Amino acid sequence: MLDLSKIKKVYIIGIKGSGVVGIAQILKNGGMEVMGSDTEEKFFTDEVLKKNEIPYFEGFSVDNIPTDVDLVVYSTAYKSENNVEMKAVAERNIPMLSYPEILAQLFSQKYGIAICGTHGKTTTSAMLAYVLDKIGENPTAVIGGRVRQWGGNAIVGQGEFFVLEADEYQNKLALYEPKAAILTSVEYDHPDFYPNFEDYKKVFADFIMKIPLTGFLMAWGDSVNTNEVAQNCPAKVLKYGYGKDNDLVIENYSFSEKKQQFEIFFSGESLGFFEIKLVGKHNVLNASAIIGVCHRLGLDLQKVREALADFEGTTRRFETIGWRNGALLIDDYGHHPEEINVTLKAAREIYPEKNIIAVFHPHSYSRTEALLHDFAQSFDGADKVIVLDIYGSARESSGKVSSPDLVKLINKYNRDKAEYVPTIDETVNHLRDKISEQDVVITIGAGNVFEVAHKLKQ
Repeated sequence: MLDLSKIKKVYIIGIKGSGVVGIAQILKNGGMEVMGSDTEEKFFTDEVLKKNEIPYFEGFSVDNIPTDVDLVVYSTAYKSENNVEMKAVAERNIPMLSYPEILAQLFSQKYGIAICGTHGKTTTSAMLAYVLDKIGENPTAVIGGRVRQWGGNAIVGQGEFFVLEADEYQNKLALYEPKAAILTSVEYDHPDFYPNFEDYKKVFADFIMKIPLTGFLMAWGDSVNTNEVAQNCPAKVLKYGYGKDNDLVIENYSFSEKKQQFEIFFSGESLGFFEIKLVGKHNVLNASAIIGVCHRLGLDLQKVREALADFEGTTRRFETIGWRNGALLIDDYGHHPEEINVTLKAAREIYPEKNIIAVFHPHSYSRTEALLHDFAQSFDGADKVIVLDIYGSARESSGKVSSPDLVKLINKYNRDKAEYVPTIDETVNHLRDKISEQDVVITIGAGNVFEVAHKLKQ
């Protein structure tokens, strides 16, 4: 294990990554000089880096790397074969740590609470970190999305808790040693890394086996998959959900366009009513997990109640971008069939009379191929679907399926519902003069589909 106390200058390859930028903030806050490089493509993290005065190069070059650097941290998207800087660093024998490796080292130094699962990680981890911060626990946190009230996705505190959005891709979970965890969901994903669902589930099972007897697991109890995985936990397991056999049960649910209200019962006793500003019943589940964690940690639930009601969520999670010709523009990060399904279901509940147009940007060829039929049936909440060309990401440049294949399948289930529009600019031109106050346009995907909403915004 590298002694981080002796590191003065850090260079980060892939510094715009949503988790990586959090590490950049923690290291800079720890007194290190931090800089890095990434692609020219714009992400929300550009703003975070500028705000924190962390310099970075756009474009990769051997000349970017400082001669006096003590440590290179790198995004797992890059290796010597696909990045000139990675190759140069390896040849120079500069100490290197991957993003998850350095994160694991920082995480293990505190009371680490890991939020894991296929969906809901970003919102749940942001919600927990925000609540702990608001009630005075002064946590450290690294979140995969920008928390609206922070203007960034990481906070560095002096308290005992470290809240981590623990990503399962490439089995990063193997590196982390949690003291406690939340398991939000388990559904097959990342087929480019996990050949089948059993391999995917095993990663979560192995992870929660590491929770010590003194810790606990908060698991979604309404799912067969999460219940199966939770059986592997040696520590106390507490379950939350709508089902009556959970430890924390959600009851007396109601919603309006502005908020959701619900009562939480723990072992049959009411913990009182809570409310959140976020939309969708999946976010009530996320909030109940937070309430369960805070209750287990013996924290003041009245303060927790006030903090939850104040939480505004993270960007790219059902985020209102603006309006065009009276049409409401919303952006969401959903890139898995179940995420799309719950997002559009929530939109339909809130806007039952509106014409909902989903603009979907499939993320990665392998995911689109493996889950093609699930994707085709995930747009029930939309009246119209526009599908852009697949966003290949740094991992893949081609595959066996295409967006027209998905459009064809969607239309097989629902005639003329979907159409193929290849690019962001073509989609903007296609919608610009067509949409009106009767429409809600929701851009969905993990790539840069948000640009559609931002370009349409007046």
